[in-house]
Amino acid sequence: MNNRLWSRDFILLIFSNFIMSSAYYSLISTLPVYISGNLGATNSVVGLVMSCYTIAAVLIRPLIGFGLDRLGRRTIFLFALTVYALVFNTYLLASTVLIMTIVRLVHGLTWGMTTTANSTFAGDIIPPARRGQGFGYFGISTTLGMALGPLIGAFIYRNGGYTAMFLSGSLMGFISMGCAAAIHYSDYRVKKRVSRLKFDQMIEPTALIPSSNLLIIIFSYGGLLSFISLYGQEIGIVNPSGFFFIYALGVISARFVAGRSLDKKGPRRLIGICLTLLIVGFPLLAFWQTSTGFFLSAVILGIGNGVVFPSFQTMINNMVDASHRGAANSTLFIAVDIGMGLGMLLVGVIAQLASLQTAFLICAIGCTIGLILFYAVTLPHYGRHRIMD
Repeated sequence: MNNRLWSRDFILLIFSNFIMSSAYYSLISTLPVYISGNLGATNSVVGLVMSCYTIAAVLIRPLIGFGLDRLGRRTIFLFALTVYALVFNTYLLASTVLIMTIVRLVHGLTWGMTTTANSTFAGDIIPPARRGQGFGYFGISTTLGMALGPLIGAFIYRNGGYTAMFLSGSLMGFISMGCAAAIHYSDYRVKKRVSRLKFDQMIEPTALIPSSNLLIIIFSYGGLLSFISLYGQEIGIVNPSGFFFIYALGVISARFVAGRSLDKKGPRRLIGICLTLLIVGFPLLAFWQTSTGFFLSAVILGIGNGVVFPSFQTMINNMVDASHRGAANSTLFIAVDIGMGLGMLLVGVIAQLASLQTAFLICAIGCTIGLILFYAVTLPHYGRHRIMD
């Protein structure tokens, strides 16, 4: 069996994902502030508008998972990236909260399509024995986008305003599509063509338990991403966007180390350590309201979150064969979207009723529940269903 990881297609896929993620995260640090300041929205409304992105992604993922498994990968992937790039231009029309909400919904549909498609194809081309490493490196491209995207967005906004930032996002989307178009898609063959949708062709039953576990954990991630800039402003941090960069360094450092360990020793100890870091990191962020505490928590939370998602992604890809991989990745991302959407929405509501400090403490409780479920339910389920194709 060929265990070569760094093929031409894998490199192009990583670069495409990096550019696409950079475009997405270029809006993360500036859009909540824009919605709050320029459109006059409260924290709870900001959370609602931001969460529309993930709500839309949830709605489209089951259909995309079916299409990827039954119709093939290439056409869906390239179409999704093209529309994703075009929708950035519609932010220029978002002069009210209602229009911004509609734009976020449409853009969320394209995000759901692209992320399901590229993760499914990653599962196709990564050697089974190196999936921990492969998904870790693939995830690093997202993390680099997370690190550089907000800095790129802030730089373009300061020098050219929101119009330039939205147009730049569109350009990055088209570059990502160009990289994806250069990939060879000959590895996957559709085994069976069907004309009727069934539940298990859209949602993979085997992936439901680990995906539900991840949903509970990822709740905290959605709230963190959407409100960390506003929280930094509240506690007097001069440059709160730097949180994303330091957070990303923690993620990247963890993934370089963790992938090989996941392939050799499995997820038991690795996920336990990382969830413990999240349980510690959120109270640190809530109570140590200085620059030191703010940026130290970024490192701790980055290391924790850096391993959790690719570990669960590796697990669900180890539990299905290629003909169910689209549905399995769709199931996982639906859970991520629901968790992130709930995090964005509920953290905003809690912040409105109490404070962001209280909201981050509740995030720590969610991670504690996730840790308990992992050892009690998810790990035994993985042991029963693990296969290597």
